[in-house]
Amino acid sequence: MKRLLAILLCGLLAACGGKKAEPLAPGATVLALGDSITAGYGLAPEQAWPAQLAARTGWKVVNGGVSGDTAADALARLPALLDGHAPKLVLIALGGNDMLRKLPEARTRSDLTRIVALVRGAQGQPVLLATPKPSVAGAVFQSLAAPPFYAELAKEQKTPLIEEAIPDVLSNPDFKLDPLHPNAEGQAALAGKVFDDLRRLGYVR
Repeated sequence: MKRLLAILLCGLLAACGGKKAEPLAPGATVLALGDSITAGYGLAPEQAWPAQLAARTGWKVVNGGVSGDTAADALARLPALLDGHAPKLVLIALGGNDMLRKLPEARTRSDLTRIVALVRGAQGQPVLLATPKPSVAGAVFQSLAAPPFYAELAKEQKTPLIEEAIPDVLSNPDFKLDPLHPNAEGQAALAGKVFDDLRRLGYVR
C-alpha cells in the first residue's frame, strides 16, 4: 500500500511540474524585475517588497523595478542587469502596464517569453509573478484576478508561477496606496506572500 501511495505521489508531482527547486543560500543574488509595484511607488526603498523579501531570506535582492515599465521596457534593460548582478533567481513581475495601455496580449507574451529565455541563458532561474487584469468590477468586489495567459505561459515555458500574490494584495482596499499600487502594509503583505510561495516552490529552506 505504501509503495502504491509513493507511486501515486510521484505521478502527481510530475503532473504539477516535477520536483521542488534547490533552496538558495543566504547571500545569493536575486533580481526582482518589474514595474512600479516592484519599485515601491510612493514609498521608501526599504518598504518595497524586494527589500522586505531580502530581510526575510538573507538574500541580496536587487530591485529592478521601474515605474511605467512594460514587459518590452524591462526586456531592454535585462541584459545589463544580468551582466551586472549575475542573479541566481529572477522574479518577473510584469504585464500590468501592458494591460493598462491595451497592448496586444501576444506582444506581452512574446516579451515575457524572451525575458525567461534571457534569464535561463544567463544561468538564472526565472519565476513569473502574475499581475491582475485592470477591472472596475474586480476592484469594487475585491476580487481582482490574473488573466489566463500567465498560467498558459508558465506551462509552455515550464516556469514556476506565483499567481495570486499581487492580485490578492491589490484586491484588498486596506493594502492600497491608490487604485494601482500597494501601500506600506500592502508591500509587506506582498513580500510575505511571495516568501510563502517561494518556500512552497523550494527556493526558501
